[in-house]
Amino acid sequence: MSEPITIRLNDREFLVACEPEERAGLLAAASYLDSKMREFRANARSPGFDRLAVLTALSVTHELLETRQRHESEQRVFGEGIETLRRKLEGALERATSSRT
Repeated sequence: MSEPITIRLNDREFLVACEPEERAGLLAAASYLDSKMREFRANARSPGFDRLAVLTALSVTHELLETRQRHESEQRVFGEGIETLRRKLEGALERATSSRT
C-alpha cells in the first residue's frame, strides 16, 4: 500500500506516495536530484525553481541516455566476445571428435 513521504528539492517540500519497498530508492533519487538542482542554482543567473527543474531534468536525462548507450555498447562487445569463444570451442570440439575417429 502506498505511503506518503516528504522529499525536499531545492528547499521546497513535496509529498509523494510510494510503496514501502520503493522508499529507499525514491529518497536516494530525491537526494541526487536535489544535489544536481543545487549545482545548477549555484551557477544560474536566474535560479527560478521551474528553470532549475528543467535544466536539472535535461542534465539527468542526458546522463541516463549516455549510461544506457555505454551499457548497450558494452553488452554488444561482451556478446561478440562470447560468440567468438563459442565458435572457438565448437571448432576445438569438432577437431577433438574428428581426431578420435
